[in-house]
Amino acid sequence: MTDSNAPHLPPADDITAVLVLDDGTVFWGYGFGREGDTVGEVCFNTSMTGYQEILTDPSYAGQIITFTFPHIGNVGTNDEDVETRQSAARGLVIRDDITLPANFRAENHLNNWAEGQGLVGISGIDTRKLTRRIREKGAPNGVIAYNKEGTFDVPALLKQAQDWPGLEGMDLAKDVTRTENQAWDGKRWHIKSGFGTQDAPTAHVVAVDYGAKDNILRCLAETGARVTVVPATASFDEIMVHNPDGIFLSNGPGDPAATGEYALPVIEALIETGLPIFGICLGHQLLALAFGGKTYKMHQGHRGANHPVQDLRSGKVEITSMNHGFSVDGDSLPADVKISHVSLFDKTVCGIEHESKPIFSVQQHPEASPGPQDSFYLFDQFMQLISSHKSAA
Repeated sequence: MTDSNAPHLPPADDITAVLVLDDGTVFWGYGFGREGDTVGEVCFNTSMTGYQEILTDPSYAGQIITFTFPHIGNVGTNDEDVETRQSAARGLVIRDDITLPANFRAENHLNNWAEGQGLVGISGIDTRKLTRRIREKGAPNGVIAYNKEGTFDVPALLKQAQDWPGLEGMDLAKDVTRTENQAWDGKRWHIKSGFGTQDAPTAHVVAVDYGAKDNILRCLAETGARVTVVPATASFDEIMVHNPDGIFLSNGPGDPAATGEYALPVIEALIETGLPIFGICLGHQLLALAFGGKTYKMHQGHRGANHPVQDLRSGKVEITSMNHGFSVDGDSLPADVKISHVSLFDKTVCGIEHESKPIFSVQQHPEASPGPQDSFYLFDQFMQLISSHKSAA
């Protein structure tokens, strides 16, 4: 339910939640998950599957996620399909009531899981209208309030939304990164055997965790890496003490320019070592900044599992998963850094590579498998660079 004639009063007696945007738009609905309120940037994701992976992706820190697909909850939740143990998202918005689980892997109902994760949810609103508003005017700040009594101070919620500073200029990597080093050897999940273990690695990769998804680390291990994960704030010396064969720069949330205040000097020093470097999402943006490029806040961002990306080197088109609200400015890149991939939706930069150094990065998420395996080659490309570098040493 949306937009009551009296915007401060629920339009029906059974209303238990409200979404208030910073422009004063009010959507009434029904709460689930944790009772209370939450504030963040309201975005939308067009994926038809993977809502649990999306909600546990650390890149969504500071955001309230609107799902455009109506059947959210249909596969339930389980302990395997998480990208980190604690959800970083602020809340979620869905059209219909949570769909009952109907999947052999379901272990829990989405409502119970969301409550345990501390997520505030609202259902029963016109997600098409909300999505159109984001497309036309950009991603707003908003507040979801869930109150079983159905009483809300809408003016106070509006002020809360308007006072929230927004993601531009916000460093969120420090909020989601690991605080200690971690050895990682888990491989990808397979339907008959579950998760595997990398017990015969061919190279050692140090992964800098700006908000790393677990499945990225699994993909690195799957292609032959022994992975050591270090915090986002790790210094150059703290990384190099592990004697890595290659460096991985992970995905993560927030404004890359803000995270870059402490990350860029480290990345610039890593570039000078000549080691192979691979970046994904925020890691891609930070790498571009380290090369002297610029990033900018997008109007609405890219979030979904159906984004076509073209590899300019081969002409191949990949169907990719994306989740980003900032992008690399292609015109700002130096001459020796080439654009390797572009979005076929809007021609934004989706990949870069250095002409003479074994360094590359992509904006999309190759580990998320929407293709389902269109972009797995990027992990192989990284391991091949490592192998060549080791052979030449």
